[in-house]
Amino acid sequence: MIELFRLCKSFGKFPAVRDVTLHIPPGEVFGFLGPNGAGKTTTIRMMAGLMKPTSGQVLLDGKDVFRQPEEAKSILGFIPDKPYLYEKLTGREFLEFIADLHALDSGDKRERRIDELLNFYDLLSWSQELIESYSHGMRQRLVIAAALLHRPKVLIVDEPMVGLDPKGAKLVKNLFKDLAKSGAAIFMSTHTLELAEEVCQRIGIINEGRVIALGTMPELRKQARTTDERLESLFLKLTEDGGVREFPEAGR
Repeated sequence: MIELFRLCKSFGKFPAVRDVTLHIPPGEVFGFLGPNGAGKTTTIRMMAGLMKPTSGQVLLDGKDVFRQPEEAKSILGFIPDKPYLYEKLTGREFLEFIADLHALDSGDKRERRIDELLNFYDLLSWSQELIESYSHGMRQRLVIAAALLHRPKVLIVDEPMVGLDPKGAKLVKNLFKDLAKSGAAIFMSTHTLELAEEVCQRIGIINEGRVIALGTMPELRKQARTTDERLESLFLKLTEDGGVREFPEAGR
């Protein structure tokens, strides 16, 4: 469903992403982890068609994101880490706008879908309010609703829990599991290791632009040559940063 073939991106002489090849089948929640600056966001921007790769290919359900952009993006839902919204629209107007972008037929069916998502994310009572009055968490929930409006086969998510309260976070966790059960492929970049451990069937770890580890938790333990059960320990060992730095005392 999601296929990356030898994906590379350089900024001048700096190689941000180097030879990344991944395959995420239908029904899988795939976690993409890495330290800051490892290449996660650059990879995601290329997958979403927001940044052209230096070389390589991105296929979504067999559609090339750059050669067949309309076909590829018609099955794609994208949830960025920072919600960019039109603040002078109401929540409902924003979802109507997104529905128009996806050429969803107007009528009762479309309105029921919008109401369904607004209700699911506890936004129905705010649907006629301007987005500028929304909290950060409400904006994040609205972005998620917009990404799911057209029932995408592929969902690409960058830091889904940013700004969400515990109730919103639980909704999102259950959502990912349910979408995977329905056959969607979900690619999720996150720093929240507990989330990745809880909802992802497989995890890839990128460091300095390269995928350095890939697999299920047992497979990651084998690659890290450890029996430690915690993803945090595996992550630190695989990215060669297992030490804890001592905070310098004031006046030293």
